[in-house]
Amino acid sequence: MEKLQQNYDLDIHWRSYQLRPPGSPPIPPQLLERIKAARPQLQRRAREQYGVEINQGPVNIDSRPALEAEKYAESQGKGKAFHEAVMHAYWQQARDISDLNVLQEIAQSVGLDSGDFASEIKNPEYDAQVAADIDLANEYGLDGVPALVFADKYLVMGAQPYNVLQQVVERVQAESA
Repeated sequence: MEKLQQNYDLDIHWRSYQLRPPGSPPIPPQLLERIKAARPQLQRRAREQYGVEINQGPVNIDSRPALEAEKYAESQGKGKAFHEAVMHAYWQQARDISDLNVLQEIAQSVGLDSGDFASEIKNPEYDAQVAADIDLANEYGLDGVPALVFADKYLVMGAQPYNVLQQVVERVQAESA
């Protein structure tokens, strides 16, 4: 996404989504083992194909606090910085982004006044914004991440090479010209 933004005039909006919302059935132990066993391959692929080092955080956590915290950060003009810091904490530092202490540290690191952070992010307005994003994802038929929607028209699922995303952006730009 960063490379696309460098090469094209894009307006990116990150939306909330929960792969496993509260109330989902537990992940079967066999699947958890397969996920853990696949981590080295994921790390190698990310490094070789995308030049990214991955050190993924815990699986099967409740991401809702992080999503609500991001809505709070957006309301304070720090949404992009907070989003990037949370992604870095989870994907490079293997941190548990369901932990309010971790989220508070991240908030402080991006310059958010986090006096009573836990209370701030529990504002019903942020919960409603997260719910609206998830409803939109359901309307699009999303059931996995990453998922990118271009111009409310083109859905790209899964981690894709840069040239695939570039083709979609160029198509959208050609159609709007």
